[in-house]
Amino acid sequence: MPLPLIIGGIAAIAGAAGVGSGIHGGVKMKEANDTMKLAQRKQERAVALFEKRNTETTELMDTIGKQELSILSSFDDFSNIIEKIQGRPDFKAYKKDGINLPDYEAEELKKVSAGAGILLGGIGGAAFGTAGGFAAAGATTSAVMALGAASTGTAITSLSGVAATNATLALLGGGTLAAGGGGMALGTAVLGGATLGIGLLVGGIVFNATGSKLSDKADEAYSQASRTEKEVNKIVGYFDELSSVGEKFKASLSQIEEQYRKRLATLDHVVNFSEKTEWSSFTEKEKQMTENAVLLAGLLYKMCKVSLVLKAENDNELNKVNKDEINKVTSDADKVFVEVKDAA
Repeated sequence: MPLPLIIGGIAAIAGAAGVGSGIHGGVKMKEANDTMKLAQRKQERAVALFEKRNTETTELMDTIGKQELSILSSFDDFSNIIEKIQGRPDFKAYKKDGINLPDYEAEELKKVSAGAGILLGGIGGAAFGTAGGFAAAGATTSAVMALGAASTGTAITSLSGVAATNATLALLGGGTLAAGGGGMALGTAVLGGATLGIGLLVGGIVFNATGSKLSDKADEAYSQASRTEKEVNKIVGYFDELSSVGEKFKASLSQIEEQYRKRLATLDHVVNFSEKTEWSSFTEKEKQMTENAVLLAGLLYKMCKVSLVLKAENDNELNKVNKDEINKVTSDADKVFVEVKDAA
């Protein structure tokens, strides 16, 4: 995002009273001009560095957000296949090696899937950073959970085109205006990244650091540019940490998604192509494959709920990378991967 660098002109020197004072005035003018140029270059370098790292980090977060929505949108197909299997077990909560995953709940997964599919289509033209904002906030699942039905009472999944988009935006805005909500306008603001974009990734501090005008006084301008440089370096350190943790999370998410989609495809073949819909007719290998598919879906759902960023309480502070929760869920994912990778 281009940020204005307003450099005021140096005040004109009043008429010289003699050659000596004229030379002195010329030297002072040159020094002031040189200081202003140094200040401008320092400010420009700091802003350019911020923009570069902001773009790189936001692109990564957008990739994660879209990947999460894609995973969640697949849960409807997954649930429909599972529901066709008669006499199947209940697939209770998974508790092992410190990993806790809830019972399989088909209706919850279907609601999440419906909302994710619409949201995934809706962010195509949204502001840069929108999908990343959802991922950063852990709002991917909380937002889409609300999209199971439009505020008019019509299921969004039964809508299409403009009607589906409008219903989605109204719900993101807290409901229709008639129902006391913020309506489509507020929903558009939310979807457009007004509260989920760079402000969520970094915090209000970025605007204080890079959005101020430089003073028209040389010494003040240089001090101000130095402060900007210091703040930007702090923000860049945060971006580096978020990128490092984000890459680790994305790799873990991709690894589990690959295992899940393999089993989803196999399960689809068994149930829909081979028309094997009785649990008792499944081979032991097919049963294990199904149980592992449910396990992987539950793990992916849990991973998509994780907030990658914890919002700062104060606008003058940087947000924090949620390292503890990210490390825990990626550790769980590693354990599950080892358990299922060589199994059906």
